Amino acid sequence: MNGSTLQKTAGDCAQELPGAQLEHPFGPDWEVFKVRGKVFMLMTEVPGRPVVILKADPGEALALREHNSHITPGYHMNKRHWITLEGGEGVDEKLVEELVTDSYLLVVSHLSKAEQPVDPHTYGSGTRAAR
Repeated sequence: MNGSTLQKTAGDCAQELPGAQLEHPFGPDWEVFKVRGKVFMLMTEVPGRPVVILKADPGEALALREHNSHITPGYHMNKRHWITLEGGEGVDEKLVEELVTDSYLLVVSHLSKAEQPVDPHTYGSGTRAAR
């Protein structure tokens, strides 16, 4: 998957998530997706190529970086809690959608029960269990 397709796939997935909103707080070069005011995904071409920056569990982020050369520490973010995804071989629609959804659910799980637009423990479990 190339970088443009990566960003389109990630953006389409993010916009379908309950309560997700697209903002441009850092100008037109950055697309920032939030749920209840908390960032779960950023997209930009600022590093010279299209990238998607996602929140990730630290242990999972390390494993992802070790097993995929197109996943690196978060660009301009906390390197332990964020990953950067680039287009390339082995990056497909399923991986992108899974990483975007995981980032969203990680953020939702830290919101108060009253703020959660979905139950992070059960949202998508019918389709996610099949992965």
